[in-house]
Amino acid sequence: MHIPNVWRAVMNLAGVRLRRLQRHGRTTVHALQRAGKKAIRYGEAIPQVPALARARVQRGQAAIERAGKRVRRFDDHVLAPHRTERRIKRMLARATSEPRPIIVGPWTSEVGYEVLYWLPFLRWAMDRHAVGAERLVALSRGGTAVWYEGIADRYVEIFDLVEPATFAAHVAARAGGGDQKQVTPSKFDRDLITLACQRLGLEGAALWYPGIMYQLFRSFWYGDRSRHFLFRHMDFRYPRIAGTAGELSLPAEYVAVKFYTGPALPDSERNRALLRDLVERLAARVPVVVLDTAWSTDEHCDYAFDGIRGVTTLRPSLDPKTNLGVQTRVVAGARQFVGTCGGLAWLAPFLGVDTLAVYEDDRYLTAHLYAARYAYRRSGAARFSTLNITALRNVGAALATAS
Repeated sequence: MHIPNVWRAVMNLAGVRLRRLQRHGRTTVHALQRAGKKAIRYGEAIPQVPALARARVQRGQAAIERAGKRVRRFDDHVLAPHRTERRIKRMLARATSEPRPIIVGPWTSEVGYEVLYWLPFLRWAMDRHAVGAERLVALSRGGTAVWYEGIADRYVEIFDLVEPATFAAHVAARAGGGDQKQVTPSKFDRDLITLACQRLGLEGAALWYPGIMYQLFRSFWYGDRSRHFLFRHMDFRYPRIAGTAGELSLPAEYVAVKFYTGPALPDSERNRALLRDLVERLAARVPVVVLDTAWSTDEHCDYAFDGIRGVTTLRPSLDPKTNLGVQTRVVAGARQFVGTCGGLAWLAPFLGVDTLAVYEDDRYLTAHLYAARYAYRRSGAARFSTLNITALRNVGAALATAS
């Protein structure tokens, strides 16, 4: 039987088998190449195994540390403020659980915190625990008994207990030790309490120390609690204070000025020149009474504006034992108050006096400005405005350039 094209069929089959073998060969070569590359990589990696293992352990440790930090931040910024609030309310309740006198103070730190936070906090605490003013004894300095009207029927002047120089040395030592805000009672504070109790013949008095207020409101200042939390613990009912002290010969109408150095308004040649120019402009329109002193009991120092026509200084009339009380009455009788943002600038609007608060750096003022503005609106206080002296300086430079 004749089969045509046998040779061609054989050649085709042989070609198919050859191509299949070639394919298998290439596959085998590629597999061997991959295996060789893997072997090379493994050979290179084997010496690095300890380092890789250490890196993996370190990554795990870093992840655990990050998780721990998140837990600590949550505790510090969320849970701790609530624990502090409960603890302080228990402390206040324990102090009022028995009918005994309560020392409020001693207040030895900044004026601004006293008028903006401490006094409203005391009014809230009295209302919450139904404590009458007859039980409270205020312990402060500078003749501030008028600030505690309605809070404490009895007031003890710290400068009747110790000399101003001793007080100033204590304030400087406390600031150097990092406890400028009276978070915990110092030995000096405890000595003042003992002396006050001896003066009044008190035994077994309870204590509302300023540290409870600082600890409670710290979470607001650090941004962890809202203004609603702050104002749940404050009462801004300030007493009406009579105007200018009778023993002072002051103009019938005047602007009270109080500029002092500090973080908000640092002492510099440019600031001194700008503030002097501002006071000169004020004095050209209305008499100015400058509330400067000849001494300082803390890190703040008053700016001096000597030699300006129309300016009266209280420097010769102020005594450490009464100076804050006198300044308060002068501010209460003023047409307007102009001064450093802080201290008496927080008090003036509550006294019904329009206020211009001046600052250069608001880094440490943001929370206080927020609280103060809301408090003034809430309590119907006088107008409160701020002036950034840097902006004033820039405007002056722009006008000089344009001319």
